[in-house]
Amino acid sequence: MAKKISTRKTTAKSSSTAKKTSVKNAEAEVKASVKEATVEPKTVAKEEAVKPKAAVKKTAKAKTPEKKETVEAKPEAKKEEAVKPKPAAKKAEVEVKEPVKKVEIETKVPAKKVAVKAEAPSKKEVAEPQIAVKQDIPMEQPDLGPRRSVAFIGSECYPFVKTGGLGDVMYALPKALAKLNLDVKVILPRYKCIPQKYQEKMEYRGSFYMDLCADGKQYYVGIMEYQEDGVVYDFIDNDEFFSWGDPYTNLIDDIPKFCYFGKAALAALNYLDWTPDIVHCHDWQAALVPLYLRTCFSDTNVGRAIAVLTIHNLRFQGVYDRKTIQYWSGLPDYVFNKDCMIQNWLDANMLKGGITYSNKVTTVSNTYAWEIQTEEYGEGLEEHLRYHNNKVLGIVNGIDTDIWNPATDKLLASKYDAESAIKNKKANKKALQESLGLDVDDNKMVIGLISRLTNQKGLDLVNDVIPGIMDGNTQVVVLGTGDAQYEDTFRYYEDKYKGSFCAYIAYNENVAHNIYAGCDALLVPSRFEPCGLTQLISMRYGAVPIVRETGGLKDTVQPYNAFENTGNGFTFDRYESGLLYDAINRAKTLYFENRVYWDDMVVRDMNKDVSWEQSAKQYKDMYVELTPRY
Repeated sequence: MAKKISTRKTTAKSSSTAKKTSVKNAEAEVKASVKEATVEPKTVAKEEAVKPKAAVKKTAKAKTPEKKETVEAKPEAKKEEAVKPKPAAKKAEVEVKEPVKKVEIETKVPAKKVAVKAEAPSKKEVAEPQIAVKQDIPMEQPDLGPRRSVAFIGSECYPFVKTGGLGDVMYALPKALAKLNLDVKVILPRYKCIPQKYQEKMEYRGSFYMDLCADGKQYYVGIMEYQEDGVVYDFIDNDEFFSWGDPYTNLIDDIPKFCYFGKAALAALNYLDWTPDIVHCHDWQAALVPLYLRTCFSDTNVGRAIAVLTIHNLRFQGVYDRKTIQYWSGLPDYVFNKDCMIQNWLDANMLKGGITYSNKVTTVSNTYAWEIQTEEYGEGLEEHLRYHNNKVLGIVNGIDTDIWNPATDKLLASKYDAESAIKNKKANKKALQESLGLDVDDNKMVIGLISRLTNQKGLDLVNDVIPGIMDGNTQVVVLGTGDAQYEDTFRYYEDKYKGSFCAYIAYNENVAHNIYAGCDALLVPSRFEPCGLTQLISMRYGAVPIVRETGGLKDTVQPYNAFENTGNGFTFDRYESGLLYDAINRAKTLYFENRVYWDDMVVRDMNKDVSWEQSAKQYKDMYVELTPRY
């Protein structure tokens, strides 16, 4: 639908055009005009544009050639030096009875004087006066590019509810996109575990009933809204599905819950009459959204949107009994085939169906986009992803540099930036050692590990190398919860290496900030890592990462080169404990034997751009490419 464009001429252009006839009449009556104007050297350049209005008004008549007229101007005249042409054109209609040879005007302003002398030409040489006009030119606004509207649909988002990296992305990416001229709306379940301080600020936007199941059973959909940082958050309210304390419970309960959530999110967009250009859904919990768009909502406004699906971790796919998913989703029979939803004949795979019906499938790093198409990392979907590889794209995550900023972090013993890191990290190191019961010794190297304690994070490798690296000059700090076997193993090491090993079996945000600031290096030896935020935060805080070359770890950590003194971490490739042990020893060698080069790497890491800015631009470029109709 074509938009009406209102065209408005500027004041200068319209005034001169509208008064063109009046000016010509004035020229016919004027016997003489200004030919040459000279300004005394003391005149300020800014005041060269003499106010035409005042000049004409005060020299309406001049009876003799020799007569001079001096006019006192009020102080306010300075503010009106730059005069619009409109009033000048009006005052041009002046009756002059005799030719004027010389007119001297002295305009007095506070502490400044402007004297202008002009000689009139003969009648044949009448020329149009040249008027210098000073205009305030508005500052040019930055071009933020095309505008798009995007609806994010996902199961968690910081600070409302967060269990992993998905919550960080759902918070930071929309906020970064909002700064790039995009309209962004985030749709989430209204879990009971959302803190009360956010619940109290939510506003009721409406409610309705929606057909959900294959038998047409209806369910209530309430919409509660919250706004912050240019982003609108809409929460889907339903006590039957979201009254649990935690966002995820078990697959038996989660399948109906997220079948409902994906459909309710699209129905809410139609109810609010907010039609996005892009619907961007995340992980298996929202993977049915692309299927709903092309089936149940194909004839509605929201059905015209482009569907983008981001895979944060391919291991979790929403695989369950076909009949159960078909009943709760109400999707048509034709989507339940081996090329879309069906897996292993009897099961349905929600993520597989989302991949099939999406216009674009993104992952959270370039390397992971390639890895998931291999048998080692494909989790059974490698062939399906290779078939759809033309729409698979990797964009590495960033971190919120407002939250993770050692220069402003109130949780630290001593704030610092890249220039003061070498000095002030020592104070944070001492505070960390004191708070966790480690021996206070600045000469010891402190290695941190902040992770979910699961097999994916390479903790079996860590378990193998701990006895070898505890040499009296090294301290290790572990923070996290997870599998009991790893929790018990790290408690054992804490008891065995008292004063040198700390196992903090919990997740504490304050402790995490202090570990990033107080440790010298950070371990991330993952078996696979779609992106990883830990290594990005560690570099931001000047803790050198020691990582395995997989997924986002490979994309974000450049291995150290001892000959050129380049790189920002220590890496190893194959998943072997011996290679992890070697990488740790290379880091320790540089730390103890060449501290200058180590400090150079700390500064390089802190200066590395790990923000969402570049990643958000890549997402916007993708959105624009997918919506060429504008």
